[in-house]
Amino acid sequence: MKTAFVNARLVDPASGYDGPGSVLVIGDEIVQVAHTPTIEGHTGDTVHCGGAVLAPGLIDLRVKTGEPGHEPKETLKSAAKAAAAGGVSTVVLQPDTDPALDEPAMVDFVTRRARALGLVNMLVAGAATRGLEGGRIAELGLMQEAGAAYFTDADRVIVNTKVFRRILTYAKGFDALVAHRPMDPWLADGAVATASQLSGWNGLPAAPAVAERIMLERDLALAESVGARLLVDQISTADALDSLKRAKARGVKAFASCSINHLSFNEVDLGDYRTFFRLDPPLRPEEDRQALIEAVRDGLIDVIVSAHAPAPAEDKRRPFSEAAPGAIGVETLLPALMSLHHEAGLSLLEVLRPVTSAPASLLGLKSGRLAEGAPADLVLFDPAAPVVIDAAKLQSKSKNSPFDGRRLQGKVMRTVVGGRTVFGG
Repeated sequence: MKTAFVNARLVDPASGYDGPGSVLVIGDEIVQVAHTPTIEGHTGDTVHCGGAVLAPGLIDLRVKTGEPGHEPKETLKSAAKAAAAGGVSTVVLQPDTDPALDEPAMVDFVTRRARALGLVNMLVAGAATRGLEGGRIAELGLMQEAGAAYFTDADRVIVNTKVFRRILTYAKGFDALVAHRPMDPWLADGAVATASQLSGWNGLPAAPAVAERIMLERDLALAESVGARLLVDQISTADALDSLKRAKARGVKAFASCSINHLSFNEVDLGDYRTFFRLDPPLRPEEDRQALIEAVRDGLIDVIVSAHAPAPAEDKRRPFSEAAPGAIGVETLLPALMSLHHEAGLSLLEVLRPVTSAPASLLGLKSGRLAEGAPADLVLFDPAAPVVIDAAKLQSKSKNSPFDGRRLQGKVMRTVVGGRTVFGG
């Protein structure tokens, strides 16, 4: 098939271009990008964009499903449909399923099941340790051959320093990326909030923000000594940002992700114990949120993730301290990003880079850019169109969205994956 997307506003963080243009797609590949309203001589199908933004499809590096093992939470299909509706063309599935994705056969199995859906690109993150137990190292090399995008124990902290150093050393041998959540497990034991005056008033078990920096300093020191690539998983405090900045200045191969939730909300949003805001890491004070936004603007934070973590109602409708942590977010990622554009003053290039070209570069993907020869993974959206988030209408099987009822801007009009329209049209 041959399709031209004309009269669009092209936003391509990889090239730094934001302006009028058109894109020609043949089959599953972009064959021409023109900075003109039309494609000269085109005679095939035409999508008239009407000045809407045409950008690379979003790439979300942190998405959980319940499949295999907990399908009532989320299936691969429901997660893929949610991603397509949100303009996300590629997701990386987390390994904390049942059984865990800790061996090549499991990585291959889930990858094949996801590919058979024919919706969005679904990659798999392999477990760093067997059973996500933080002890024996998983077969990282064989899992990478099976298609693992990177390695992580997801929400679980790898406490044993010797084990984590071995993981980094092993991964460095084939330039694999290792992601790790920085959180001192003893300081954070039992905590559901950030230690502050507010959590004290509310009587919530809390951990000091320094718990994040303590573990981050260890991880950065190990990555520096080994020379491995480290992805700091969901950095959330200003103190940790300072540690990251110093490490990057020394040449440490450290990168950082931040969840859209921590860029959008602060600890005040917990209100009267609203469990949809029970997250891990917990929401921070407003000064931390502002520091995270500036880190996105400056490029210190490399990647923004939805941190999509579905949980059914029975796991959320509990006392705050007993509620399951996490929130769905892959479908609401783009309008939430647009809030950073409209309210925090970040340019479209600045808010889209951490969900397009930056994660693509981190994983060595050909997608995430508007260029000849790149995969035809595209999102067409109106950044100013009003959107009211109704959790009941979201594609995810679970409805635990902290954005429920919020009035945002940024409506996805069409999502294209490999040249095929998988949403809108």
